[in-house]
Amino acid sequence: MNIDILSPESAPCLYTELLKSTQTGRRHTLPLHQIEGSTYVLDMVKIRENMSILDRVQRESGCEVLLALKGFSTYCAFDEMRPYLAGCCASGLWEARLAREKFGKQVHTYSPAFSDSVIDSIIGYSDHITFNSLSQWNRYRNICREKKSLKCGLRINPECSTGRVPLYDPCAPFSRLGVRAEELALAGEKVWKGISGLHCHTLCQQTTEPLELTLRRIEEKFGAWLGRLEWFNFGGGHHITREDYDVDHLISLVKEFSERWQLKVYLEPGEAHVLDAGCLVASVLDVIHNGMDIAILDVSATSHMPDVLEMPYRPPVTNSGNPGEFRYTYRLGSPSCLSGDIIGDYSFKKPLKVGDRIVFEDQAQYTMVKTTNFNGIQHPSIAMWDSETGHYEVSRQFTYDDFVSRLG
Repeated sequence: MNIDILSPESAPCLYTELLKSTQTGRRHTLPLHQIEGSTYVLDMVKIRENMSILDRVQRESGCEVLLALKGFSTYCAFDEMRPYLAGCCASGLWEARLAREKFGKQVHTYSPAFSDSVIDSIIGYSDHITFNSLSQWNRYRNICREKKSLKCGLRINPECSTGRVPLYDPCAPFSRLGVRAEELALAGEKVWKGISGLHCHTLCQQTTEPLELTLRRIEEKFGAWLGRLEWFNFGGGHHITREDYDVDHLISLVKEFSERWQLKVYLEPGEAHVLDAGCLVASVLDVIHNGMDIAILDVSATSHMPDVLEMPYRPPVTNSGNPGEFRYTYRLGSPSCLSGDIIGDYSFKKPLKVGDRIVFEDQAQYTMVKTTNFNGIQHPSIAMWDSETGHYEVSRQFTYDDFVSRLG
């Protein structure tokens, strides 16, 4: 991404491209002059480019790719995504319902634990349901049999850690996620009656080498049971649309595994669908000095970009550098009362002023699905933009009523 920062007095302005394009032809530039207040902007062209890569994986490997709603569930973009994908994976009742009502294709639902109060509804919305433990499967297996078309699975823990961030490691010691091979061995044959597949998720923003290692571990630990299954879900964390990702290697891994065990393979990446397909446009509200220059923005890390604090993660900012790289360095802070609500330190070629626009890149995934109304800060709008045609449209603006309706 490369977007010029816009000051109010900068008119007319020249804009650079928001996103890199793999297509030929003229690309329009981000219309900052049309954006009022803080806004998430989704580029439909980039989403379609990502979809075409995922579609190639499906066509050449025989797998089916699902949209992980936990990473991106902004349904105003579903019309662009639906033609390419097999369906959605959901993490509970509300996501399963959203998938059925707004996407309308396959619904695969998994949760670390289901409750008696929602299981009937979840089964009603789902085509696949995956249980996290043998106790959950034993509790609900009879209910599942009542829906003849429902395919049931178990999530497994191959005990193969490959990620760099402990917060996102499902195979960490004492993990609550998935059934270990030794548990299956002790359970005996009776556990398999009604189970048609397995689900595994071990990756986080990774390439194909960790997947290859995980598949070897799965075959070593669970190979005795793979031959009796119909399907296997490789979960998410596959950074398929990243520029340096080896798509050919992924295709070969999927094909080899699928053919060796005669299984339908599913992938459910959370980021690949919308990687580099969105930004968050913010404004400078104030500039102060306390040992260093500090710019307070109208967006919050904890409320609008939570991975900044959880991961932690330093989002790219257009036309900026590392601290000291350019002449003017600022700490970008938020309007909340949380002292640590800091986005990061960035340098710029020109001093920042009240009203300047700051553009945070790659803000489609794990942002809108995780936002809060902490401190009553106004939620950014959501807009759709077609960088080929130049069409820009606000899909949703949030109001006081959205805030107050959650609280009483």
